[in-house]
Amino acid sequence: MKENGLRVLVAGGAGFIGSNFIRYLLGARGDWKIVNVDKLTYAGNLANLEDVEGDDRYRFHRADICDAERIDAIVKEEEPDAIVNFAAETHVDRSIDDPALFLRTNILGTQVLLEAARKNGVARFLQISTDEVYGSLGPSGQFSEGSPLRPNSPYAASKTGADLLVRAYYKTYGLPAIITRCSNNYGPYQFPEKIIPFFVTLLQGNKPVPVYGDGMNVRDWIHVDDHSRAVEAVLLRGRPGEVYNVGGGNERTNIEITKLLLAAMGKPESLLKFVPDRPGHDRRYAIDDAKIRGELGVVPRVPFEEGIRATVRWYLENEPWWRAVQSGEYRSFYDRWYSRKGRA
Repeated sequence: MKENGLRVLVAGGAGFIGSNFIRYLLGARGDWKIVNVDKLTYAGNLANLEDVEGDDRYRFHRADICDAERIDAIVKEEEPDAIVNFAAETHVDRSIDDPALFLRTNILGTQVLLEAARKNGVARFLQISTDEVYGSLGPSGQFSEGSPLRPNSPYAASKTGADLLVRAYYKTYGLPAIITRCSNNYGPYQFPEKIIPFFVTLLQGNKPVPVYGDGMNVRDWIHVDDHSRAVEAVLLRGRPGEVYNVGGGNERTNIEITKLLLAAMGKPESLLKFVPDRPGHDRRYAIDDAKIRGELGVVPRVPFEEGIRATVRWYLENEPWWRAVQSGEYRSFYDRWYSRKGRA
């Protein structure tokens, strides 16, 4: 795919990973233009992109990816070279409470985007997926791109369904689509229901942090900036029809993560509280990312301990941001943005 002057439509660009990806591209690619499409659900926050809203290379449309007519109109109007789909409901606990919402957004919404891409001749479609589609590992081994898809939560099942639709659109219609499956992300602007920002915000108030089960569930962690670089590489040089695993090479138990956060904030381990495990809690994820390293030269750059310390500092230095999220005040940011811009 050409590298100069790309116009990229980012679905879900007001969320954690999407907003960091947009900020990364605007900084790294001076001649690219970004179109952000986001419904602004509870996890979508335009304050995440307040620092780039004045950039004339950036445009925003408030839209639901399940609204086929609206999405098709946006794609026709903006004529993107590529669509990158970050838009998704992602929190496992929420998927246990309301599976239908996850099926609607993550499966139907993906199909709507795929169809708009197909009808309008979009040159590249990139689906951002998760290692959770593979299910759970034992104490050894890693997930490769050929591992069976064995989702264990409604969230993971909905992402699996979306991945299979992407494959079907490639096989049936020849849509130049690619899938990436990434391990756990961390970094700035993450919605504070996820473990790292959630625990930081609790510890800031000297409140106990709840650790599921025995705390020995293992995840592979990657800094969101390293994920952004990987997505950029796949967008430009990935092969249509392929899946690329994106890993950080940082396997940590939940108890290790908790103790790192306690140490980084100078808090006592007495604030650690074990709580009953959640249903369908996968024991271990680990990513084999040899394919993306070998084909595209993608290697994580952010050392884990350094990235964790920087992330903790960001949340401590940006307390007004997460306080506004916790209070719901952030939802008024769109109204303020709209009054300044005079457009949706």
